[in-house]
Amino acid sequence: MSNFTPPTFTKALLHPRYWLTLFFVGLMYLISWLPYFIQYRMGQGVGRLAMRFMKKRRKIINRNLELCFPNMSKDEREVMIKKNIDNTGLALFESGMAWFWPDVRVNRHVDIKGLEHMKKLEAEGKGALLVAVHSMNLELGARAFGIKMSGTGVYRPNGNPCYDFFQYRGRARSNRTLIDRKDVKGMLRALRRGERVWYAPDHDYGRRRSTFAPLFAVDKACTTTGTSLLVDATDCAVVPFTMVRDSTSGKYTLTMYPPVEGFPNKNPEEGAAFINKIVENSIMQAPEQYMWLHRRFKTRPEGEACLYTQ
Repeated sequence: MSNFTPPTFTKALLHPRYWLTLFFVGLMYLISWLPYFIQYRMGQGVGRLAMRFMKKRRKIINRNLELCFPNMSKDEREVMIKKNIDNTGLALFESGMAWFWPDVRVNRHVDIKGLEHMKKLEAEGKGALLVAVHSMNLELGARAFGIKMSGTGVYRPNGNPCYDFFQYRGRARSNRTLIDRKDVKGMLRALRRGERVWYAPDHDYGRRRSTFAPLFAVDKACTTTGTSLLVDATDCAVVPFTMVRDSTSGKYTLTMYPPVEGFPNKNPEEGAAFINKIVENSIMQAPEQYMWLHRRFKTRPEGEACLYTQ
């Protein structure tokens, strides 16, 4: 059994050291009740303001786009960067929407396509590995799906226990279960029971349980082999999904795609390359809404230079 214990609120979290966190979460709650278009504009403003003080992150966004899309012109890249910065700020507000909005408001803003694929797998008793990418609105997408069908989220506890409590509480809404991201056995049990497990294999998680596989124009991207481990051990279905916001209407579309075919079993290297193709397709549904500020290619093969300026 997992040793993970869900965080609970205790008197210790009222200590003055957490007052700023409590104020911040309280502000998120109050802002979440504002009309959507106001939150949208506020999010853009926060993103642009933050990047004035986070110039290193802006450089990372630019470098990732250079690496992934070498044929993109400088002007095109600048347009993409500006859009991505707007979406980065809006992500904070979308987290508040995911944590605090009532179900009826979530349903009003999010359309779901392809739910029939999940219902078919459920009827067959087959586990599903829901392959996501770190789009800025992923929190809201998980909440919207959880209203329709329960799922198991892979959870990374926050170092601030006060914030961690609210993060866990927000993500555990809609009858969803969360397990620690290090709890591989817990993921395996859930998949073998025919449950749905949220999984995002698109970041650089370091050398442990990883290999190097192509991603866009980068031929050696450090990629987790955890996908192969889970699929090989459980024979679960691999189901890509995307969450895309229409910037004009403010409507979100969560799309569940049919289970993929041809996943290379018992071959972690080919499995990593296979999953990176899914990641590419998912990102390209709305590349401006992807988390480009992450140093995706920070881990390099032995002897190869860092791709980011220090």
